[in-house]
Amino acid sequence: MSLFEHTLPELQSRLDRKELSVTDLVEQAFETISQREEKVKAYITIDEDGARNAARRLDDQLAGGEKRGPLFGIPAGIKDNIVTKGLRTTCASQFLREFNPVYDATVTGKLRDAGVITLGKMNMDEFAMGGSNENSSFYPVSNPWDLERVPGGSSGGSAAAVAAGEAYFTLGSDTGGSIRQPASYCGVVGLKPTYGLVSRFGLVAFASSLDQIGPITKNVEDSAYVLQAIAGYDGSDSTSAKVDIPDYTSALTGDVKGLRIAVPKEYLGEGVDPQVKETVLQALKTLEGLGASWEEVSLPHTEYAVATYYLLASSEASSNLARFDGVRYGVRAENPDNLLDLYHQSRTQGFGDEVKRRIMLGTYALSSGYYDAYYLKAQKVRTLIKRDFDQIFEKYDVVIGPTAPTTAFKLGSQVDDPLTMYLNDILTIPVSLAGVPAISVPCGFADGMPVGLQIIGKPFDESTVLRAAHAFEQHTEFHKQRPQL
Repeated sequence: MSLFEHTLPELQSRLDRKELSVTDLVEQAFETISQREEKVKAYITIDEDGARNAARRLDDQLAGGEKRGPLFGIPAGIKDNIVTKGLRTTCASQFLREFNPVYDATVTGKLRDAGVITLGKMNMDEFAMGGSNENSSFYPVSNPWDLERVPGGSSGGSAAAVAAGEAYFTLGSDTGGSIRQPASYCGVVGLKPTYGLVSRFGLVAFASSLDQIGPITKNVEDSAYVLQAIAGYDGSDSTSAKVDIPDYTSALTGDVKGLRIAVPKEYLGEGVDPQVKETVLQALKTLEGLGASWEEVSLPHTEYAVATYYLLASSEASSNLARFDGVRYGVRAENPDNLLDLYHQSRTQGFGDEVKRRIMLGTYALSSGYYDAYYLKAQKVRTLIKRDFDQIFEKYDVVIGPTAPTTAFKLGSQVDDPLTMYLNDILTIPVSLAGVPAISVPCGFADGMPVGLQIIGKPFDESTVLRAAHAFEQHTEFHKQRPQL
């Protein structure tokens, strides 16, 4: 049995009793990586020396009896758009292939202070733009459940590594579903916190009003522990929220009696695979058997969410990626004719097709004569989508539906059809536009591939989301099933 199959409390207990060292955990991780990484390709950069040195330091602390928390000594992976001091951060882009940050993101600093060991940086869609991880400029990630299928994106490497046992947990980022959708495809747990709950300082920006960092784990309890470590106000992030941080683990009671669940008819309608729909309905029966109640509701502006999202996200990407000009860092074209040619050649060489597509779409939407027709209108529709959720939450505690309309699709099957690819996020995008928290937990299988159940909560009510997810998990075995690699 892999050490990574144990729960966090079990590992900490074994560390206490000296049955296990931090070095043992790190070596187990690298042994698994050596066996499976060639097939999965979840990592872009692996930091063996740094991880082993950190393990020795933590083992010395352990021998000295220093006080420690539940994440002490745990080996984890960090998505490659979250900066790590002295450890290459590429955003899976050739533009940043040699970029070594001089500072840590707030979340990586918090995890280091908690005793977490960084194994390396996780593969992803370039600059987090994509839903299949095929937009990585290095190599695509394979789904551990079926190596011919995608792991989802953009945090595909983060989800695949947890599913394959190549990291105990990972951090991902979610702009329109990039934590939840790959968690669904890979049969693991992915949590997108409320916008502003977790600092974005040190997260390379894609769409600043949507991006949010969150954990990908094997179970809900681990998500609660990781969220506890990374949540909180950060003065370095102007979008960080000043809210009290509760004890998330205390919400894991297993009790959902009286929980009021809303099930949007739009989330189980046209385009949702019949097997996925049936799996979600069975999950609702499980929660009903535990004392919860559910009713069908409507989120009427859901149909406009994808168009709204791609206008807003692309517009923000156009602005955020303007800093990549070949002057300050990243790729610099050789022998340009002039300054404008330097910009043009550097971006041509450094950016991939999907990044260029979104920059062009966003620049167009923000241009004179089109701003009011596209960008401003999209902002108004975003307000209506948020209002839909606000009205539902006046009566219900959580909203539940599938995380994705289908299971993971075949590698290469949608590369030439970006519109179909974009529609894979139709059930996660409204949540991101509204800024509310949501978690994806395994709830069954369709044709042998994992299906995710999405549980959506009120702003800053992660406790209720975690409570519902944990109660479901405790009465099912789906989260314990692993791919046979």
